[in-house]
Parts: sequence; structure tokens; C-alpha cells
Amino acid sequence: MKKLFLVDAYALIYKYYYAFLTRPMRNRTGMNTSVVFGFVKFLRDILKRENPDLLGVAFDPKGGSFRRELYPEYKANRPATPEDIALSIPYIKRILDAMCVPVLEVEGFEADDVIGTLSQKAAAEGYEVFMVTPDKDYGQLVRPCCKLYKQKGDGIEIVDCDAIRAHYGFDDPTLVRDVLALWGDASDNIPGVPGIGEKGACKLVQTWGTVENILSNVERIKGRQGESIAAWGDKLLLAKRLTTIRLDVPIEFRPEELTICPPNLDELRALFAELDFTMFLRDLQNVAPLEESDGPRQDPQRQLAEMARAKSAAAKKAALVGQGDLFAPADPAPAAAAPVEDDEEVDETDALPAEPEMESAQTTPHDYRIVRTADELRAMIAEIRRYPEFCFDTETTGFDLFNDRIVGMSFAVVPHEAWYVPCDERSTPEYAGLLRPLFEDETIAKIGQNIKFDLMVLRRIGLAVRGPKYDTMILHYLLDPESRHNMNALAAKYLNYKPIEIETLIGRGPRQLTMDLVGVERVAEYAAEDADVTLRLKRALLPQIEEAGLHDLYFDIEEPMIEVLADVEMAGVRIDCDALAHYAVELNRRMAQLEADIRSEAGEASLNINSTRQLGEVLFAKMRIAEKPKMTRTKQFSTDEEYLQTFAHKHRIIDLILEYRGVKKLLSTYVEALPQLVNRRTGKIHTSFNQAVTATGRLSSTNPNLQNIPIRDELGKPIRRAFIPSDDDHVLLSADYSQVELRLMAHLSGDEALIAAFEHGEDIHAATAARLFGKPIDTVTGDERRKAKTANFGIIYGISAFGLSQRLDIPRKEAKEIIEGYFASYPKVKEYMEHVVERAREVGYVTTIFGRRRYLNDIASRNAVARGLAERNAVNAPIQGSAADIMKIAMVHIAEAFRREGIRSQMILQVHDEVVIDTLRNELDRVREIVTEAMEQAAHLKVKLIAECGVGENWLDAH
Repeated sequence: MKKLFLVDAYALIYKYYYAFLTRPMRNRTGMNTSVVFGFVKFLRDILKRENPDLLGVAFDPKGGSFRRELYPEYKANRPATPEDIALSIPYIKRILDAMCVPVLEVEGFEADDVIGTLSQKAAAEGYEVFMVTPDKDYGQLVRPCCKLYKQKGDGIEIVDCDAIRAHYGFDDPTLVRDVLALWGDASDNIPGVPGIGEKGACKLVQTWGTVENILSNVERIKGRQGESIAAWGDKLLLAKRLTTIRLDVPIEFRPEELTICPPNLDELRALFAELDFTMFLRDLQNVAPLEESDGPRQDPQRQLAEMARAKSAAAKKAALVGQGDLFAPADPAPAAAAPVEDDEEVDETDALPAEPEMESAQTTPHDYRIVRTADELRAMIAEIRRYPEFCFDTETTGFDLFNDRIVGMSFAVVPHEAWYVPCDERSTPEYAGLLRPLFEDETIAKIGQNIKFDLMVLRRIGLAVRGPKYDTMILHYLLDPESRHNMNALAAKYLNYKPIEIETLIGRGPRQLTMDLVGVERVAEYAAEDADVTLRLKRALLPQIEEAGLHDLYFDIEEPMIEVLADVEMAGVRIDCDALAHYAVELNRRMAQLEADIRSEAGEASLNINSTRQLGEVLFAKMRIAEKPKMTRTKQFSTDEEYLQTFAHKHRIIDLILEYRGVKKLLSTYVEALPQLVNRRTGKIHTSFNQAVTATGRLSSTNPNLQNIPIRDELGKPIRRAFIPSDDDHVLLSADYSQVELRLMAHLSGDEALIAAFEHGEDIHAATAARLFGKPIDTVTGDERRKAKTANFGIIYGISAFGLSQRLDIPRKEAKEIIEGYFASYPKVKEYMEHVVERAREVGYVTTIFGRRRYLNDIASRNAVARGLAERNAVNAPIQGSAADIMKIAMVHIAEAFRREGIRSQMILQVHDEVVIDTLRNELDRVREIVTEAMEQAAHLKVKLIAECGVGENWLDAH
């Protein structure tokens, strides 16, 4: 059977909008490209995986549908379309046009109706139809040859008649509309019968069938359910009309109009370049234009596309002159053809500029030279010394600083010129000696992209890099923290330049080469270009840093941190592998006991606890721990940890499951994994600290992530016990800020009561509880202090009454009263929060006390979810970001003091508000003094910063 795929555009668009909401993708102009990327990727995957014969994408038309006329409140609860979606839709349609995929719209009918009508007509003509959508409404359209096609994790779920039967309990899929009518559809603002949820609706339909038959037999339905249905009456019939997908839309099924035809590769390349979709551009590199065919398979679709382009071009021309017939003949479309749009949407697409062709090494004159001898290297060094700064880059055989080796170095001092110095085991020592005075000259600035890595590479060959350092990755991070900071992305954004891809040299996958196996001439072109491009990027970025007032933030905090983090990473952390091995045995024994206990509670001896489907069936179908359980998009019972936490301490089996999952995560993530990450040459773990990842300015840790080693959980504490000093002559010193974020809130808000509590040295959580509950501080109970502590930290993160009620396991009304009491106790905190949000709306960003910016693109969004998230970030970012800046300043001062006094103890870890020092025993007292002073003097606030130090033979004892 031939296959037809019909895609519900808006269902996918909203899916990807929310999927990327907290971490959106943006192109070089700052446009949120997440929706377009997700949509195109899924469509591309369908074409590759399924090879459909026919394909169409249905959109809801402007002006709404007949349902709004039937029921004016239909979808009235929905917020305005988010701006990012509104900007994305014209791009999606332009891409569909370039792919030669038809857009299906019928005035007065929604995409559901268009797809419903075409699916049934196509199935009747012998096609196998797949409706691509996550929406449950489409279940009513399922037939033997008509199925739903849904993304599920990294795979696909096909919903057929058997799946409908398994989920709803009846054989006729058309009855899904009756279930929806009874149950209601909150997303479309269709109210259901009061007191009837999905399960109740399914049971009624299983027993009585259609809504009409249920109403005819309502007197036989006992209790409140029958009364509610009888009272609902005509509303129920209206709900069914609203939930019924129409199958009589005035649209013909013409296979030739939906047939796959060759894409317009030039248009796609231009669009993907404009959107910075390098992955899709890479796919197009190996695609040759298909030969035109005179056969019926491609020609009609091509003609329709060209007609649509001509119509669109005519509409644009008429719009420009303000007159003319929109359907008059038009000139042939240019190579970069206009988008296939409805006439109403011409203005939207006219606003989208054409993207110029990106430059590259092939199109840009340049002079890249290979330095082959020591004499040529001396000449290069002499030339570089004529300039106040130079850019450099290293090429290596890999990223393991202790086991991989340097292959070469590149240098640049003026744009479009660069040198490449190949290095091998014989020449490296000689070249390092010649280069040492240049790199150690503190009067010459050094430029690099992710320069920390290059610093560490050079240290391995005995070179220290002195003087000011410009890291283009960090410069851009300060300007636009949530975008990509890799060199290729920056080159495209600021230079309109496409650098050579490293894969063109070493390939990818299991057969990937190392750089020492590539010819010197090819490596030279690639490496020299890196130095050249990075130099040009520095010149483009630094004026923007100055203009934004970020110069001091960079040179006082971020630039010195480069050297500090290089020291920390190279020092590494020692772990006790034997202790972890013994703990693994203990945890495996605990997991086995938990498995047995869970199966006993469930009464299922063969239950697979790691199967979410089996677990969900036991918890919600068999044990019925929830009246209206949460469902996944694939209509399975949700068993994710966040949801199960809402049942904690109420059902023993839930507590057992959560503990089982916690133990399993500890085992796989830390206990069994950490010993495998010990570097065989140093005997230590060397994590990478990232300065340019988090939007708030906090450092992050990868390969492995050592910032998530658990501390509060009793099961997690033995993992910290396995982190030990480098040898018997050392101990670990842990220094931690005391409630730094609350102190920052006191400083930023200026609230007198909050400041006074800190100044008097009171237990801040007990002091807050005393004010909340109106009692002396010495009479505050443990439970009251716990609630106040949660409120103290929750307020910083913009917690809602619902969130506080969930966290404290109290009624929402009580949570609301706690929040209101908190603001009554600390009125200037509320004033500060309101002020910072309002200021963010005016300028589009918030700042830390040191000037770090957090841009909030959705702060004025009409979408309540996106706006709410931005408002919470507006409140939290200045506090969390300032705390991050303070910790960085402290680390810089610690490193400077150690260097100045010849201290041999080393910083080895930084975790949020804590720093860990591998401390020589005979330096312990002085190290404690240095660390405490540096941390407490890092910033001068309205309340004193307090650092608390602990010492031990392992990290747990020291903390």
C-alpha cells in the first residue's frame, strides 16, 4: 500500500515551542529558532525513515473555524500566540515551499477537519494513512488503514485500532469523540460533565455507547453521575459537536497534489543558513538536484508550486504599489523564490530579509603560511613582537590533556594572515624554548577561543601564558549568555564567514582520524584559519563589551578565572576506588531488597520495576493510588519522579520506588562510574569547569559533573567520603558561604527586618518563622522553622502557592497565607521583586551587582507560561548571578594569595557556594585564614558575608 502522511502543523509547533522553552535555540540575529528546528527535524526524519509516497501539512486558517460560531467560548481560554511562534510560522511555510511540500488550509475548518476528511478519502482509495500529531482528538479517526503517528522519546509510536481498544476499552474508535464530550477538553475550553473524568467517561461509553444513547438512558445511570448528565443535557450534545472532527470539508483528495517532488535546494540552503541550521546544511551538501521528470509523479506538484510562487510574487508586487489584481499573471519567480503563502500573510514574509552568501576560505583572499624550521619560527616571533597582541590556537591528537599530545600551533596578528607551526615529538621541546619568552611576556595580550584548553595544552610542554587574555567564547558569553559560543557560530554571526569543518579533515564516527594523521598542508589551512577568525572575532566583540559596560566584569572576574580554573582542572581530585567498590556491593544488596519489597507491596512477583508501563498499570490501574492519574502523551500512566513525589509518604510502595530509583541512580552515575573516569597517568579525576554555559554566571562541571555529588541524602554521603586528599601529607579543607543568596536578597531589597536578623546573628529561618507565625524566636517549633526555610529560599526562585504547597505537603490555602505573611514580614522584598520585574520589562534584561546581564526575551510575552518563567528569572538571576560572581572573585583572590605567599596547597573543586582545597597539613592554619578572608571580603554588602570552614580526611568530613 502507498503511504500518505498528513501533518498537523500547529500541534507540532506548540509541542516544540514548549519543549525548548527553558533553553531556546537562537540564530545569529537572536531569533528563537527552536520551533522551526524541531518541526523541520521531525519532518526530515519522517521523509528519511518512512519514505512516504504522499505528504501534506495542514494549518489552521486565520479567522477561526465553525466551532467558534457554535460556541463563542471555544478556545477562548488560550493565551495569545507567543511571539516566537508567530515569527516561526512564515519560516516553516517557506521551508515547506522549498521542500515542495503542500500546505493545506481550508477557511472555516481546523487542521483536524482537513486531515480527517483527506484521511478517510485516501483510505477509501487504498492508501495507508498516518496522521502526524500528538493530539488525543485524532483517536476518533483511527481505522484499519488510518493510524496516528506520534513521536515517543527517540522513537515513534503508531496508534492503531488495537491501541485505541487497549486504552479506551471499546472497539469503535469513533466513540473517542463521545469520551471527549463527556470528559471535556480543557485545552479547547470545552467543559465536560461535572465530576466525570477520563475513566468515568470511558466506562459510560463502554456501557452505553454514544452520547445520544447515554442521554436516552440517563434515568438508568444511578447516583450523582446520572444527575449530572441529565442536568448537562444540551451542553453535552454541543460538546460532542465541538469534539467531532468533520469529514466533509470541501477539499478533494488528489494524489498528484500531495506527491513528493524534488526540493529547491538553493532555497533550502539560503533558509538553513539564515537560521544557522548547520546540521541541515550539512545534509544538503551530499544531495544533488534531482533530474526533472516528465512523468505524472512529480510534474503536477511542481506546476502547483510554481503557480503558488507566481501568485505570491504578484501579491507582493500589488502590495508595494497599493493596487492591482492579486491573481494577475506575474513575472517568473527569481532563483530564491518567494514563499508559498496565503495572500493575507504576504506582509509577514516580506519582513524576512534575504541572507547574503557566507564567505569561506575558498572565497576570501588570505595568506596562511607553514613554519617549517627553527629559523622561520624565530622570524615569526620577531614579527609577532611588533604587535601589542596576538591570537594563538593549538591542535592536538585529542582532548585528554595528560595522554594526548600537541600536533601544532597557529598564530595571527592581522586579519586574513596567519602562521601554522607543526610540532612533533622531536621539534616540540626546541620550539617551546623559542616561544617561551613570547608567551611569558606580560606586555603582550593573548587571544584565543576557549583559551583555557590551550593554556593547559601549553603547560604540558612547559609553557606558561602570561599577560592579558581575550577569550572570544567568554566575551560573547557575557554579551549573549544563552546563545551558542563556539567559533563557527560566532563566525557566522559576526563575520558572515563559514570556517572549515573539522570533520572534513578527520571524519566522524568510529573511523575518525586523529589530527597527526592528516597532511600538514590541510591541517595548516584549518588551524591558521582558526587563529585568523578568532582574531577577527575579538575585534568585533570587544567594542560591544565596552559599549555594554562589561569591561570590568570581564577583566576583574572572568579573565583571571581562566587561569584559576586551569589550575583546578590540572590538579584533579583523588578518589578512593576501593571504598566505592565496597559501597557498590552494599547498594546492589539494598536494590535487591527494595525490588522484593516493591513486588510484595504490588502483589506482582514478576513486576519489572524498570518498566514504566508495568509500573504505571500496577500503581494506577490495579492499586488505584490516584483518582485521576496523570497520563503521558502516549496515553500511558505517568511514573516520572516529579509526579510520584506527590504521593510520597502516602503510599509505602511509592516511597520504596523512589528509594529504588535513587539507589540505582547513585550506582550508575557515581559509585560505578567514577572509578572508570580516573586518569590512568595521574591517578585522579580531572573534571572540566565551564565558564560559558549557565545563563546566571555559575560555573558548571562536565566530564564528569562533580557539582551534583549528593550531600543531603544519607545514601549519597558515602560517595563524598570517597573523595580524599592527594596523599597522607594533605587534608581536605571545605569552605562554604553561609546563606549567601538570602544575604544578597537582604542587600538588594534593603529590607530592614531581614538585614537586622543577619546583623544580630540570628538563625535566619527561625527569625523568619517568628515573624510569620507571630511568636518569640525561642518558641519557634522545628516544623515552623522548616516552613520558613522553604519560604526563604522559595521566594528567591519566585515560588507560587501551588509550588510551596507541594514542597511542604500542605494545603494551597496555607501556602498562600505563608507567602502573604512572608511579604508582610519583609515588605521591601516584595517591592524589590516587583521593581526588578518592571525594570526588566523596560530594558529587556536584569543585572548582578557586578553588571552581569541576563537577557529575558519573554518578559513582555503575551504567553502567560513564557512570561511567568521570565519573571521568575528576573527575580532570581540578580541573586544567583551575584552569588556566582562573589564566588569567582573569592577564588581569584585565593589563587593570588597562594601564588604570592608560595602556598603549595591547591584548589581542587568548586561546587555552588563551596570551594575545596587539597591542603598541606603544615599550611592548614594559613590556608584557612586566606580562604576565609578572601571569601568574606569578596564583596561588601549591607550584611556581612560569612564563610564556614571544615577540615577532614575526606570531603564528607570536611563539609
